[in-house]
Amino acid sequence: MDRIAMDAVPAQLLNEICKVIHGKKRVIKLTLCAIFAGGHVLLEDIPGVGKTTLAVAISRALSLKYRRVQFTPDVLPSDLLGYNLYDKASGAFRFQEGSIYTNLFLADEINRTSPKTQSALLEVMEERHATVEGQTRELPKPFFVLATQNPFGSSGTQKLPESQLDRFMICLTMGYPNTQSAISVLKGDSAIDLNTIQEVIDAEQLMEIQQTVHDLYVDDSLYEYVVALTEETRNPNYFALGLSPRGSIALLRMAKAYAFFSGRDYVVPEDIHDVFHCVAGHRVRLNAQSKAGGLDSTALLNDVLKQIPIPKVN
Repeated sequence: MDRIAMDAVPAQLLNEICKVIHGKKRVIKLTLCAIFAGGHVLLEDIPGVGKTTLAVAISRALSLKYRRVQFTPDVLPSDLLGYNLYDKASGAFRFQEGSIYTNLFLADEINRTSPKTQSALLEVMEERHATVEGQTRELPKPFFVLATQNPFGSSGTQKLPESQLDRFMICLTMGYPNTQSAISVLKGDSAIDLNTIQEVIDAEQLMEIQQTVHDLYVDDSLYEYVVALTEETRNPNYFALGLSPRGSIALLRMAKAYAFFSGRDYVVPEDIHDVFHCVAGHRVRLNAQSKAGGLDSTALLNDVLKQIPIPKVN
């Protein structure tokens, strides 16, 4: 892919996906940035706001293999990872692939299944391979998990453990559409509209973009800025749990992808600001004092951004 074509990819992808997802350009942009950065995405929202439609639209625009699993309490780890099946004809065991052997895996309502099944995804999300009965198998490249979860407290839900939340690069909420977008939804048919989405790039070109994003220039002062923001989220006066080293890596990678999406080959502080909440929001935990004071993570993360001086980048 030449440089001119690569520069045009973000806008083309945004236009294609907006054919079926109305009024949610920022959510689409951040989701694509996470994919460009090689990360996984968690969408927390009520049913029916278009989370599955977004996943299908992205898979078509990126020409990726796509599989969806509806998570329920009876979904087993073997449904995801696969299992060895005895073949009477050959007298030997053969491996039956699970649902994760794809490019884009949609884990729908991930917080409705058992902790054992949720934990089956930990190795998959971090290492991009799966181990079944002592044998490790690589997943297709590229590989992403796009998971949805119902708000905690909904029927049959339970909180995801911190170890799993930390493996999602970003967490987003789509929310209800505005009035004009809601009218557009009523006038259209998302099932039909999905057929109008054109392939913009393929898997190989996507991996080229990921490498380009990885190689984007970052000034030394911005590395220090990311570390300073990370350390401020560990302030015990407000937070019981702050960003992990994996979280700071996710912040930097998302900032690079955001810069690429904005048409730059270098990162500026505004890139970090624009992705900070979606990277940090699901990773931090407020302490009892902050909760008692009626504070929320959004307000405290805004304070974190205010506390750390913005570096001047040459």
